[in-house]
Amino acid sequence: MSLDPSLKTKGGLSAKRSVMTRAERIEKLIADKKFDPKQNRALSLPKTHVVVK
Repeated sequence: MSLDPSLKTKGGLSAKRSVMTRAERIEKLIADKKFDPKQNRALSLPKTHVVVK
């Protein structure tokens, strides 16, 4: 069975991501000095918007 042409997306995942992955969030929080891996747990991290460069 083939996919109807109207349902196909052009360019795949070309849209901007709205949030970072867990590893990216931890790196950003460490850089901003808002997370210390020795004291804080990596559960319930706040979502961080992706900054487009």
